[in-house]
Amino acid sequence: MDQATFERIYDTVVRREPTFDGVYYTGVLTTRIVCRPSCRARTPKACNVTFYTSLEEAVAAGFRPCKRCKPEEGGALRPDAVLAARTDELLQARMGEKLTLRLLAEELNVSPFHLQRTYKQVRGRSPAARLEELRLAQACLLLAETQTPVAGIARQTGVSGPSHFTAWFTRKTGLTPTEYRAEKQGGTRHD
Repeated sequence: MDQATFERIYDTVVRREPTFDGVYYTGVLTTRIVCRPSCRARTPKACNVTFYTSLEEAVAAGFRPCKRCKPEEGGALRPDAVLAARTDELLQARMGEKLTLRLLAEELNVSPFHLQRTYKQVRGRSPAARLEELRLAQACLLLAETQTPVAGIARQTGVSGPSHFTAWFTRKTGLTPTEYRAEKQGGTRHD
């Protein structure tokens, strides 16, 4: 691992970001304990840290799981990450619907405030931003690989109306849907 990558990862340990829980594990050389990046224990000095991509790898290297953050319990999906994963599933499954934070929160049996705060903490962006990413990716896929009319794509992605969809898509990509389709389908236009 190069120094720049190490510093980026170590910075997430300093900030105790749960985003990387389950992605990598922090081995503390002085204590021989392995933790999640989000562990609330005292932050170890960078010179005393080594990173592992799996808990098994860290244990094989002689580290024992932390009793505070319990990296062996619940895998990568701790309660906050489970909520974020369930939110992602709903966003993906219902992207064509009119979704609001309140509706998502009701579906997940949490308050809108808790959902917004927790999702942003785990994923680094709001549920609305993630929904927009999903919609844009779906729109790009449909434009590139199908002949579905723009109005149909607008309906499938939950963006209201073809003119609103065109303005939104152009703002996001710098191309109109027709230009994007022509570019992706080899310069041929299909309206």
